[in-house]
Amino acid sequence: MEIDGARNTQIWRVSASVGEDSESLKEALPILQAAEVLKRGGLVAFPTETVYGLGANGLDAKAVADIFVAKGRPADNPLILHIASMGAIHQIVREMPPLAISLARAFWPGPLTLVLPKATIVPSKTTGGLDTVAVRMPAHPVALALIDAAGVPVAAPSANKSGRPSPTEAAHVVKDLLGRVEVILDGGPTGVGVESTVVDCTGRRPVILRPGGVSKEALEEIVGIVEIDPHVLASREIPSGPVRSPGMKYKHYAPKAPAVLVKGDPPELFEKLTRLAAEMQIKGEKVGLMVSRELMEYWEKQTIDPSQWYITCMGSRVHPQEIAANIYRCLRELDEQDITKIIMEGVPRAGLGLAIMNRLEKAAAHCILET
Repeated sequence: MEIDGARNTQIWRVSASVGEDSESLKEALPILQAAEVLKRGGLVAFPTETVYGLGANGLDAKAVADIFVAKGRPADNPLILHIASMGAIHQIVREMPPLAISLARAFWPGPLTLVLPKATIVPSKTTGGLDTVAVRMPAHPVALALIDAAGVPVAAPSANKSGRPSPTEAAHVVKDLLGRVEVILDGGPTGVGVESTVVDCTGRRPVILRPGGVSKEALEEIVGIVEIDPHVLASREIPSGPVRSPGMKYKHYAPKAPAVLVKGDPPELFEKLTRLAAEMQIKGEKVGLMVSRELMEYWEKQTIDPSQWYITCMGSRVHPQEIAANIYRCLRELDEQDITKIIMEGVPRAGLGLAIMNRLEKAAAHCILET
């Protein structure tokens, strides 16, 4: 791939209202032109319902290799293939176990990735050398229209420099990848905000390799018991050797400033977090906080003035979907303020909270305080 800045990046706006059918976008000029870029081996950043993806023809080993170069991504970190229809999956997997069929029927299109035995047509570059391939069907009209128009499965990790917070707006992609890709399709802010749940479907029971937009509880309503890979829960333990899913091995979601995650239950959590911010400020740090709406209300009731800190609100603790949608935006906002220390508020790990805490723990490089 060319050196940084050598690609003439085109930014095209594609209007897509919530719930819009991808059929209505198939003939949109930006979609057709971006699809042609994919067909000839180029890179296209595009919105999904989770985060923006950096797409290439997943069956073209050279195009896939360019993804790794553009992101600065380690070559043994597998990619996810995105498809636009159930029929497309038979080209890229050897078999589709019954539990995988059940999950696909229940959650596709949507934020769920299934790990399955790969077909020989899928390059090893796409799978990080594994004999399995990760597949999902995104629930975003722009993504579906683009994949359908390209006529190939699209390999697409998040459209950011490796290790940085994932992009939930086209502006985030521009910040990280301008000059490294041919096209950025601007479809507005994403909705879910955290990446897809990755589930290994090659064994007797499904195993969550990466928590995401579909909760363990929702999966179990469809297929019964779902296990969680031990590395998801043992947050400080880094797997050695090959991993079967993105997001398991390398540094991810990291802001520029060192961050600490404070875990516990209110009001002790709020008190600990407030004391920590005051202590850091006394030491001369420029403190940034990622907190809930409830903590801001606590400060108001306690007549605490938080104006000496830079505050970003993730959303309400009782509405984890708000927090999930705002994590990466908040991290990038703090980066723009030249913060020297970041304090993040932890949330309960139930439901979507498992994915939220997975991202926050990684963003904090597993620097965690318990109340």
